[in-house]
Amino acid sequence: MVWVRSEHAGALAVVSTWLCALLPWNVTYTPNLSGVSLLFVRFPFAEIQFAWGLSSRVAVRSPLSALSLQSGQTVAVAYQAWVVGAAVLALAVLFSLVYYLRDERVEAGPVDPVRVLGGLLGVVGVVLAASTYLLATRGLPGIPLPLGVVISLVLAGVLLTVDRT
Repeated sequence: MVWVRSEHAGALAVVSTWLCALLPWNVTYTPNLSGVSLLFVRFPFAEIQFAWGLSSRVAVRSPLSALSLQSGQTVAVAYQAWVVGAAVLALAVLFSLVYYLRDERVEAGPVDPVRVLGGLLGVVGVVLAASTYLLATRGLPGIPLPLGVVISLVLAGVLLTVDRT
C-alpha cells in the first residue's frame, strides 16, 4: 500500500520535519507533589513548566538550560538525551530548509533527501523515546505522554518506506 505518491514525497518530508520541530515531544503531568502540581510541556527546542498549588509560576527553558538545572541529578541523562535529540532535529530542520529552497539541486545529489529526513526523524524519535523513558523512571513521578515521539516515528516510517520510483 502506498502512503504517498512519489511526486509529493519531498513536500511531505519537509512538512513532516517542520511539524516535528513544532509539536511537543513530551507532556508530563505531576499531580500534587508536596502541595504543588506540575505540568511540563517539552518541545524539541524549549520546555515550558507550569506550577500551581502553594505557588503558581511558569518557567521557560531551552534544552541546555534545563540540562544545566538538572546537572548532577539522576535525571540528567534524560536531559542529555533530549539535547542530542534537539541537535539531530536542528540538523534535520536545516536540511529541510535547504531542500525546500533548492529542491532540484538536492534531488540531484548523491542521496535521496526524503530518506535522509526520514532517517533523521527516526533517530530523533528513538532518542526522544529514550529520554521519555528516562524521565519517567528517573524523574518526578507523573504521567508522561510522548506525543511528538510517536508522531516523529510514524512520519519517519512513512518517509523511509515511500516508493521513490
